[in-house]
Amino acid sequence: MKTVILIPARYASTRYPGKPLATLRQKDGSEKTLIQMSWEAAGQIAGVDAVHVVTDDERIRDHAAGFGASVIMTSPEAENGTARCAEAVANGAVSAELIVNFQGDAPLTPPWFVEDLIAAMKADPDAQMATPVLQCDPATYAMFVEDRQNGRVGGTTAVFGDDNRALYFSKEIVPYIDPDKVPATDIPVYHHVGVYAYRPEALKAYTSWGVSTLETLEGLEQLRFLVHGTPVRCVEVEARGRVFWELNNPADVARIEKVLQDG
Repeated sequence: MKTVILIPARYASTRYPGKPLATLRQKDGSEKTLIQMSWEAAGQIAGVDAVHVVTDDERIRDHAAGFGASVIMTSPEAENGTARCAEAVANGAVSAELIVNFQGDAPLTPPWFVEDLIAAMKADPDAQMATPVLQCDPATYAMFVEDRQNGRVGGTTAVFGDDNRALYFSKEIVPYIDPDKVPATDIPVYHHVGVYAYRPEALKAYTSWGVSTLETLEGLEQLRFLVHGTPVRCVEVEARGRVFWELNNPADVARIEKVLQDG
C-alpha cells in the first residue's frame, strides 16, 4: 500500500500568524523552524513512500525548499489541512492508497504514533479515516486545564466508543470531570493527536460536503466526517515516556522548548 505523508502549512493562522516559520531553540542552542522540525519528525516514520510540505504561501515554500523538503503548492481557498490534502490528491500532485496528514505544529509526534495509525488502516480495509488518541497523564491533563483557565484554545480531546469509533472531538476538556474527583492516575481523558490517515475516496467526499456548523464552532475539521456519518476510527497510542504536545499558541513555545532541552 503506497503511503504518502503530507504536511499542510499555512501562514495565516488566526491564533498564531506565521506559525510554521516560528523558531524553537534546540538542545544544542541552535534554532529550527516549526515546519523544519515537523518535516524531520515525519522523515523518521517507517513505511512511508514520500513526504511533502503542502502550502499556499511562498514564504513557507521557499523556506521548506531551502532545507530540502519537497513542496506542493495549493490554492489559498483550502480552509484547513484536510482540504489542502484533498486538493493535492485531486490535482494529481499526490497518488497513493493512503494519505497521512501530519500536522506541521506537532514536532514532538513520535514516529510510532503514525506507524501504529498506518498499521491500523492497513489492517482494516473498510476504514475510510483514522486518527491517534493518547490517554492523558497528569502533566498533560494539567496543561489542558491551565489553558482553559487562562482562556486559551489549546489541545483537542477525543471521546470514542468501545468499538473505537469517535463520538466527538472538542477544544473543551471532554468528558467533564469534577475537579475534586480527578484521579491521580488513569485519567479518562484522551488527547487527540492531530494526525489523520485517509483513503483518497474519503478526501474526495470531504470536499464535496462543504463546511459544517460543528467544525466551524469548534475549529476542528474532522467533525465534518462525523456530521456526515463517516466513522472516524480512533487508534490508541502509547507515549512510551515521551511528552507530546502541539504548538497551538505562543505560550506553547516554552513548553515544547523545555521538552527539547530535557530530551
